[in-house]
Amino acid sequence: MRHRVAHRKLGRVTEHRIAMLRNQATSLIRHEHLTTTVAKAKELRPFVERLITIAKRGVADGAAIKVLHARRLVLHDLQDREVVGKLFDTIAPRFESRSGGYTRLLRLGFRKGDAAEVAQVELVGSEYDPKAKTEGPGKGEAAPPKQKGVGGRLRAAAERLRGKADTDGESAPAPKGGGKAKGGGAAKQRPKKQGAKGS
Repeated sequence: MRHRVAHRKLGRVTEHRIAMLRNQATSLIRHEHLTTTVAKAKELRPFVERLITIAKRGVADGAAIKVLHARRLVLHDLQDREVVGKLFDTIAPRFESRSGGYTRLLRLGFRKGDAAEVAQVELVGSEYDPKAKTEGPGKGEAAPPKQKGVGGRLRAAAERLRGKADTDGESAPAPKGGGKAKGGGAAKQRPKKQGAKGS
């Protein structure tokens, strides 16, 4: 029986699980979004939200001793000083008036290889747009319309996950092995049996 057992083990020993959560939290704070499985995302949310709450406490008081103590508490879990600096300088002040719920979990569908359910974890207010940095408007071109809201970003992320072609006119890569996919194409006509009745 597993009564009152709080967390998922994720198929790892304790040290590996904690290291994985620390790495994912560092990545989430650095890039403000992360794509992972739903089980890992559900374990990551309270881990990251606790760090943001500690950073908010350190920033809100303003006393040098409390800020230093809060930084040391966060540095216990996040080893990257650059990420800790970003957490205290930009992310904690952004959530100063918010009492909790700093992350959002968007389910994207199922992964192609092992059919694991995949989700995107993002910080609330980051509004991650995957095409914003890669495709900018050229000279004389108007900026492409932004996808509004969470739903548009969710659909775009799900299409990227499934490997579908974008609506920009790009075509999907041709399958290997002569151009025909397995089971695809027209069915071969079989010759009729000799002496069959009704022909």
